[in-house]
Amino acid sequence: MTNRLLVAFLALCAILASLALISHGGILHIAPVALIALRWLAILLLAAYATARRSLTLWILVGLLAGAEVGHDAPATAIKLQILGAIFLRLIKVIIAPLLFGTLVVGIAGHAELKKVGRMAIKALVFFEIVSTIALIIGLVAINLSKAGVGVHLPTQAAQQSAPETTQSANQLILNVFPENIAKSVAEGQILQVVVFSILFGIGLALVKEPKRRPMVSFAESLSETMFKFTNLVMYLAPLGVFGAIAYTTGHLGLGVMLPLLKLLATLYVALAVFVFLVLLPIALMARVPLREFLRAIAEPSAIAFGTSSSEAALPSAMENMEGIGVPRGIVAFVMPTGYSFNLTGSSLYQSLGLIFMAQAAGIHLTLGQQSLMMLTLLLTSKGTAGVARASLVIVLAAATSFHFPIESFYLLFAVDPLMDMVRTTVNVVGNCLATVVVARWEGDMPPAKATPQ
Repeated sequence: MTNRLLVAFLALCAILASLALISHGGILHIAPVALIALRWLAILLLAAYATARRSLTLWILVGLLAGAEVGHDAPATAIKLQILGAIFLRLIKVIIAPLLFGTLVVGIAGHAELKKVGRMAIKALVFFEIVSTIALIIGLVAINLSKAGVGVHLPTQAAQQSAPETTQSANQLILNVFPENIAKSVAEGQILQVVVFSILFGIGLALVKEPKRRPMVSFAESLSETMFKFTNLVMYLAPLGVFGAIAYTTGHLGLGVMLPLLKLLATLYVALAVFVFLVLLPIALMARVPLREFLRAIAEPSAIAFGTSSSEAALPSAMENMEGIGVPRGIVAFVMPTGYSFNLTGSSLYQSLGLIFMAQAAGIHLTLGQQSLMMLTLLLTSKGTAGVARASLVIVLAAATSFHFPIESFYLLFAVDPLMDMVRTTVNVVGNCLATVVVARWEGDMPPAKATPQ
């Protein structure tokens, strides 16, 4: 039944495309009401398929298509639907500070074994930060080359309120990184200040003796897990949020806004492919990773990550398969979970690309210094959020809020995020699996028979 619904939806889409081309060529005149009815029929078929599959991603796609249709057919009504997107974004914003605090504190203070494994920990963390930084840079370069957001023209009032401050001196920029009152930082959305406070708090907590450290680490673990579940609950509202956001945006800007979104998707996919083949593959070759064994080992966890959009769901399979190709359990147990906090390569690339896309859509010209500060913000705020679906969206919103980007530009990114999330999450998993094997090779702990490329 589900396959029939999908076939019917695709067939109707093909018919609609054909009719549009014929009508546009002047060969045949199609009544607008008939075309509207056919488009809504296609959306309803997709909704029935999403219901049968119980797929949140499909429902978000339904919300995207329905919102675009309402924005096109009834712009005046669509503009009033902004409240749906606004409610969803408020719920997202309230997650940011506690989620970052909990994940960063656990990532720093929760690994008491860092002191024990010393050399391996330093190697792993250096590898994580270098690769994550390269991913950020690739995303930054890709979006500056494609300029996917340049074709978008936000409403005048939105663009006017969006430009980040450019008159601050270097001293002021540096000073504003450090909080003077953490409650004030949270209230004002100064996310980099929240991150700095959380990092220093985590380091201080790591220096406390175990009996007194454990209760606070347990609290931070509980807080981060709770915020992950909170995020999952909020994501159930994503189809309505996407519907309202894209209806409002299309009502304001017309269907022409879809072209920059397609360009954005193409930019992300190409950038991720470049990262995999020009960064991860050379690293694997230099580390003499057994490629055939490695590719077989990552196939299952990658499929899980792609289907669920959650790195956490793929973790058990990834750990088991890395042991299966000869990585010692001790290295797997340390590198893999730590990598989920510090080695989010796919997410890092997406975040830099998405943030600059928002600036381009808002018509904001950013200097190299401003872009560098944004990349630093993303490098720090992206730690520890791979386990929850669409957590990168939260990080991008946090950074966008810090730099006073208009919310309308976020609506555009938000609308196509599900189509971007599956791919970036898969790259996260592949990157962490590779990091595990590379560290094992670096430590000389891979069995000689399995360490030779085949």
